Amino acid sequence: MSRVGIGRFVAVLAVGALALTACGSKIENSGSTSPSKAACGTVNIAVNPWVGYQADAAVIAYIATKELGCTVTKKNLTEEVSWQGFGTGAVDVVLENWGHPDLKKTYIDEQKVAVEYGLTGNKGIIGWYVPPWLAQEHPDITDWNNLNKYADKFKTSESGGKGQLLLGDPSFVTNDEALVKNLKLDFKVVYAGSEAALIQAFRTAEQQKQWMIGYFYEPQWFLSEVKLVHVNLPAYTEGCDADPAKVACDYAPYDLDKIVSKKFADSGSPAAALIKNFQWTNEHQNAVALDIAVNKLSDDDAAKKWVEANPDVWQAWIKN
Repeated sequence: MSRVGIGRFVAVLAVGALALTACGSKIENSGSTSPSKAACGTVNIAVNPWVGYQADAAVIAYIATKELGCTVTKKNLTEEVSWQGFGTGAVDVVLENWGHPDLKKTYIDEQKVAVEYGLTGNKGIIGWYVPPWLAQEHPDITDWNNLNKYADKFKTSESGGKGQLLLGDPSFVTNDEALVKNLKLDFKVVYAGSEAALIQAFRTAEQQKQWMIGYFYEPQWFLSEVKLVHVNLPAYTEGCDADPAKVACDYAPYDLDKIVSKKFADSGSPAAALIKNFQWTNEHQNAVALDIAVNKLSDDDAAKKWVEANPDVWQAWIKN
């Protein structure tokens, strides 16, 4: 996002993961190439570990398979490992990129194995949030200057005598360790382990009126269930996050974009045109993500439901 990260995999493990085609990850073949549309070939889509991205991939895979006759391979990979795949041919597409100027410099400007491929239409917001009950009872808690006053209330068995700042998946790239240090906050970063675990922690905190503060983001279907309240950190200004070790400002707002391999962009595949044209709203993504995460539809069924309800949106993606 910059979901930049604290939980980076070492280079050897990252390369190994790609060499094994997402070792330890589920690889899903979403369809087979139709003889009459064989020109599309195979499309390798990286799927990063949050359900909004999963929703993007579900819809693109469904349309590419059903409408264009493509074979789609979805690979569950972390953000940085996904980018490494552009050079090896293991990854053709990253559908939802949250910033990452460092990765763009390496793989687009220097190695020239990837290209920017337009905006998704989604507006990304990252930050620290508290459950609604807490903001209602202690409205001053949404100002970061007051967090140390309440630090004792956020202590847990995992936070070492400090307040707990809860994060989700360790592979998400975040600024939170630096923010806690540079803002001199009496907090410790703790990982829930996954997006699903982070969501459940916020849900429980609201239901049981527990003290909790954590990293979260939009677009995210969960915000329609529990309207988390954003905590105001020092306002973001251009360049305030340039040095990851010195960050002392809130996250930048993001216009999320797509990245594809140079080889795929130049392939002439109808799937490349589909992905170039792909653009929808936070509400569209949240609807598909809700069906996957809460209503327990398969990716294909969730995508089919959305596609059938929104022909005016997606049909424009497959027009030349």
